[in-house]
Amino acid sequence: MKKIRVYLQYPWKFPDSPYYKYLIKDPPKNVEFLNVTEQRGAMTNVKKFWLSNFLKRNIRKWLSKLNTSVLNAHYTKTSEQYDLIQCAHCLSKNDSPWIADFECGWQYFVGKETKRINEKAKKLILSSNCKKILAWTNKTRDEMVSYLPEIKNKIEVVYPAVPVQILKRRKHTGINLVFVARYFDQKGGYHALEVMKKLTKKYENVRGIIVSTVPEEVINANKENKKIIFYPLMPQKDVFEKVYSIADISIYPAYADSFGFGILEAMSFGIPIVSVDGYSRKEIITDGKTGFVVNYPPGVKDQYDFDWKSVDKLGEEVIENMVAKASKLIENSGELKRMSRNCLEEIKKGKFSIKRRNKILEKIYGEAKK
Repeated sequence: MKKIRVYLQYPWKFPDSPYYKYLIKDPPKNVEFLNVTEQRGAMTNVKKFWLSNFLKRNIRKWLSKLNTSVLNAHYTKTSEQYDLIQCAHCLSKNDSPWIADFECGWQYFVGKETKRINEKAKKLILSSNCKKILAWTNKTRDEMVSYLPEIKNKIEVVYPAVPVQILKRRKHTGINLVFVARYFDQKGGYHALEVMKKLTKKYENVRGIIVSTVPEEVINANKENKKIIFYPLMPQKDVFEKVYSIADISIYPAYADSFGFGILEAMSFGIPIVSVDGYSRKEIITDGKTGFVVNYPPGVKDQYDFDWKSVDKLGEEVIENMVAKASKLIENSGELKRMSRNCLEEIKKGKFSIKRRNKILEKIYGEAKK
């Protein structure tokens, strides 16, 4: 059977998401992906990462300040012969079959949402060229439909997937808590650190490992605590081999995350996650099964209602709730093992399994080609 050739169209010169790395590595049956040479997953080179983040952040900021926006749509120019275009977080201007996947409902525009932009997006999506919009989560779908109600019949939720890790876990004593993130403050690093400080003080056998862009002043302020180790950003291979292979619990507030591949990757090692509610968090972590999701304090609407860096009254309440949840796992090895098994099962056979994702994509790609 002839393979369906799917050209991956990225909105930036290089992709910066593990989603496409895992898609290319384990493709659906009879599918060949094109434009894959630059795909290496999440960026960990500090200089490139800083530059990429700086450009994206400032483009969005200035467009919002000018009260305008740009449609996130691209025209694919390539000499490669393809059957279908898959747009990564963007729309297509091509007069040929295409689909698009979105992590967030607002990613079809850059800047400020306007009626003009919505009309342009709606015209592209409702065209016969657009075969399907793939929403990473139900939250993504609902958010996008709230902007563009007319496109609801073209949207389907297809959860991302990661493979179960074949890397053997290394034997170790005690309990290792981990926080792994490229954005220290935005992912909740300040609060994760406070949780680790409290837990390493409370329990003799607990240690903390932080892999992130941690400010030097934060490292210096905590250098006396020999039970918490700080590492700079490192390639995924090193994170897996050096950190996740000895990790027991992920302390990951994930404040700015709309999805959070760090959650799935931890689960692929059988590591339960203690996190904080936000966007699609409760879709990804099944509370009490694959981890715990701490709710916001009364009066707090969402993660943007309090300071992620401050340990004020609201922050302290979140921190104490995370400490309490993690303590349940630290004090009950049977519960920790149960959740670890659940994490592996979710990745192997559940909604984040490669097999489940590929089965859905095979059908979507096949119908889109017709």
